[in-house]
Amino acid sequence: MAKITLDNLAHSYSPNPSGPEDYALKQLDHDWVDGEAYALLGASGCGKSTLLNIISGLLEPSQGRILFDGVDVTHAPTAQRNIAQVFQFPVVYDTMTVRDNLAFPLRNRGADAAYIAKRVQEIGAMIGMEAVLDRKARGLTADAKQKISLGRGMVREDVNALLFDEPLTVIDPHMKWELRTQLKSLHQQFGHTMIYVTHDQTEALTFADKVVVMYDGRVVQMGTPQELFERPEHTFVGYFIGSPGMNVLAAEVRGDRAVIGGQEIGLGRSFGQPKGRVEVGVRPEFTRLGAEGLPATVKRVEDVGRHKIVRADVGGTEVNVILSEGVPVPADATRIAFAPEGVNVYSDGWRVAPEAATPEGAAA
Repeated sequence: MAKITLDNLAHSYSPNPSGPEDYALKQLDHDWVDGEAYALLGASGCGKSTLLNIISGLLEPSQGRILFDGVDVTHAPTAQRNIAQVFQFPVVYDTMTVRDNLAFPLRNRGADAAYIAKRVQEIGAMIGMEAVLDRKARGLTADAKQKISLGRGMVREDVNALLFDEPLTVIDPHMKWELRTQLKSLHQQFGHTMIYVTHDQTEALTFADKVVVMYDGRVVQMGTPQELFERPEHTFVGYFIGSPGMNVLAAEVRGDRAVIGGQEIGLGRSFGQPKGRVEVGVRPEFTRLGAEGLPATVKRVEDVGRHKIVRADVGGTEVNVILSEGVPVPADATRIAFAPEGVNVYSDGWRVAPEAATPEGAAA
């Protein structure tokens, strides 16, 4: 297990980068705590696999350093970093049995035969392959082979970190939840530092202690699932996390008031006078239909079982509202209002912190 430090880290695939647009990974300075489970979450091309490959040693960064427990491993090969990595597509030895595939990392390091047998049996049970341990890997399905890859990554207890690069892509949907649960259980049992790359918010939020959201080569927020939901630090986080994502509307903000589409609404808190591209962001869970607020036109209602999603139009912008199960669409649903505790304000994509309230009786 290791604390992983990213120090002034950046990477470009261009031999002569001339500006930020040439960097697949823009400057990062982060400490990732020893023993925590992290998910790197973002859309394709945001830089998450590049970062994972730098941590594993498959790629050397254009600038900066990476440290394990304070030791600079920037130029160290993968073998010297004592990590295990599981890739998007299965990598197995077809001519070996499932048992020998799982045992290979331990035998390669000279582990005791009795320990190898015990550990392989444990991992075989964990990935649901006890019954086929003595079967050759050749001929197994893609998802079965990926389970072998997962098992081989987990079989060692002494690794600095376990790295997963979208490992459930080829796994049947009904198995994904089970394997995520098993990975979480493994982390709780052994306390490995784990980093899990995915574009699937469900995988990230159910697996990780901390989710690292990446956008355009940058880490735009790192936090718990609750923090990402309640206080998205960037509009991309609000859009990417949640189903549906956060409503974002262009606005003019002055103190505790906002003008959206020519209509003034209260924000509940003062946000000063932000400059640049100013937007108000509110999640559908904090959005209400009724007779007060911004004029809105209901376009359609989607019943997804647990709740209803109301798709409405507010001055040309789609706004989503979530209604609890059994709650009907109000007959007077001509306007949309926002719960003050759910309102966020953004300037050029980044969250603006509300101003501290003036104590009662103090000079304004």
